[in-house]
Amino acid sequence: MKQKPWVTYLFLAIQIVVFLWMTLFYYQQTGLWNGTEQSSVLYLFGAEFPPAILQGHEYWRLVTPIFIHIGLVHLLMNSITLYYVAPPLEAWLGHWKFVVLYLISGIGGNLCSLFLGKSNVISAGASTALFGLLAAYFALRFLHHNPYIQALSQQYALFIVLNIVMNLFESNVDIFGHLGGALTGFVLMFLLGRHLKTNS
Repeated sequence: MKQKPWVTYLFLAIQIVVFLWMTLFYYQQTGLWNGTEQSSVLYLFGAEFPPAILQGHEYWRLVTPIFIHIGLVHLLMNSITLYYVAPPLEAWLGHWKFVVLYLISGIGGNLCSLFLGKSNVISAGASTALFGLLAAYFALRFLHHNPYIQALSQQYALFIVLNIVMNLFESNVDIFGHLGGALTGFVLMFLLGRHLKTNS
């Protein structure tokens, strides 16, 4: 188990179970299958909503949105990204440091969204944490000279830039959450990743 990316698999399982739970909950109420796209359901399950955090002091909404997704496509895209991007980082960092990187990146992105984004919009998704992972690869570029890491960091840095540029033209994407997650992950990797063994 120490060699398996079980934390990655756990995070994947959580967000899939939450998605199914939300879907079945709404289906039982209405007979419809699009519960994860309904604001009332998203709010009930813990999506980020600035007034609930700032006025209602529901600070758990900085964490729970990491595991909530809006629609099946959103879930699939983030799940596929997590499945491919996370395991090398979990192997290099170790399970618990990876947990810190993932969750704190997500929280950092959600904080950035809270204070810089729209004040009356519900948001959710693992993208804040995933951008933290992508930026962590870029940080490793400055810490280690492993050719594999260098290639990955260049690839993911380009991915981040392209996504941010695309975000500028999409009104329903939380660009501040993505930027905040990336910045948090980049800084955290300098704290967590200095003594990694990345020869393989």
